[in-house]
Amino acid sequence: MKKFLIIVEGDADKKFVEDYYHHLFRMVAPKDSIYASGGYKNLSNESILQRMRMNTDQGGVNLVIFDADDDYEARWKELSSIKERDGVEFELFLLPDNRDAGALEDMLENIINTRNRPILDCWENYEKELVQLQIEGRTPPPLTTPAKKTKIYGYLEALLGESKNEKKKIKEKERDYENTLHWDLDAEYLERLKVFLTKSLIG
Repeated sequence: MKKFLIIVEGDADKKFVEDYYHHLFRMVAPKDSIYASGGYKNLSNESILQRMRMNTDQGGVNLVIFDADDDYEARWKELSSIKERDGVEFELFLLPDNRDAGALEDMLENIINTRNRPILDCWENYEKELVQLQIEGRTPPPLTTPAKKTKIYGYLEALLGESKNEKKKIKEKERDYENTLHWDLDAEYLERLKVFLTKSLIG
């Protein structure tokens, strides 16, 4: 296994990558090897650039796993330009699948345990009904559809118990993506990410 630094955007991404790393390689990622940058715009912050340069100097590989958001091509071009401009080396993967627009939450929707699909079907029906509602005094229509993050919270909340300890497991930092009752880390949807990580870290 090569020495590595994986840079992600936020806490939710960090926890997922930690769990997925453990699932793939059956080991805990070394301390400080997975770092949450706080957002894609922070990749060019000098402190993060220095982390990457130092890791490269020590023979390590830098991986950046960020959201594609609304425009995959534009985000790829924007982030890739940092390599030449700031003199750093890294391999790039854009969620959800290194091909389409989207984010972590889009990926998560595609790796839920298929037995739980009715929960998301129910949520999607709720969204369809919501945009058709006319609420007096609410201008302009339609009503705002909840964010994708809210859908993932709702998915887990429906499955977990009502105790304080169970509710804690809904939070981004506390989720257990290796819980096979909730998630399928062997889902075909993750094949591109699996190949990216195994090729980058093992060769």
